[in-house]
Amino acid sequence: MKSDLGTGFFELRGKQTIMDHQLVNDYISELFARQDQALIQAREDSPRRGLPAISIQPEEGRFLQLLVRLCGTKLALEIGTLGGYSGIWIARGLVEGGKLITLERETLHAEVAREHFALAGVMDQVDLRIGDAQAWLPRLKAEGPFDFVFIDADKPGYPAYFAWALENTRLGGVIAAHNALRGGKVAEAGEHDENTRIIRSLNLQAADDPRLISTIHPGGDGMLVAVKIA
Repeated sequence: MKSDLGTGFFELRGKQTIMDHQLVNDYISELFARQDQALIQAREDSPRRGLPAISIQPEEGRFLQLLVRLCGTKLALEIGTLGGYSGIWIARGLVEGGKLITLERETLHAEVAREHFALAGVMDQVDLRIGDAQAWLPRLKAEGPFDFVFIDADKPGYPAYFAWALENTRLGGVIAAHNALRGGKVAEAGEHDENTRIIRSLNLQAADDPRLISTIHPGGDGMLVAVKIA
């Protein structure tokens, strides 16, 4: 299907091209991340059920699905299920026979996510475990190594989650962490809130770690992506 979304894509101001990031995100979503009814419901139903409206964007979901398939993921881990929206994208990227283990601290979130996984037809591929990630991760060590780990949970926990993922992801596996840009605050000078300082420090750590090839994908609120090479 052809798209006419190129019109108005950029705004010229003198010699500088200013990119409208929301327009770009919409363009990518329309071309590559068209949502079926299950994804739409998972994204829109979660806030109506009392969950925070903080799901990833459709283009970020498609990017996760792409990463999962690129590294031939048989075993994936998601830290922070929320309403299951990102988990659906991940599950749909798994190779045949693959499994996603997803961790969720809140019982209500887990109940809503289960409904959305069932609606999307991926429940057989998903193992949803309720409880604090810090308690679950030591037990999950025996089930690894993992091919793919996605972190989208409490920001103070990110350093521990990322460190665990680095130790428990196979060579060639991928670690992704959401909210790597914090609305652009990580790039601003000066002091910021504690969560921004945590994410900024994690970005620096990933950039300098010789065991990783890493970068930030700037879609949505940014995705720190790292491939384990050593």
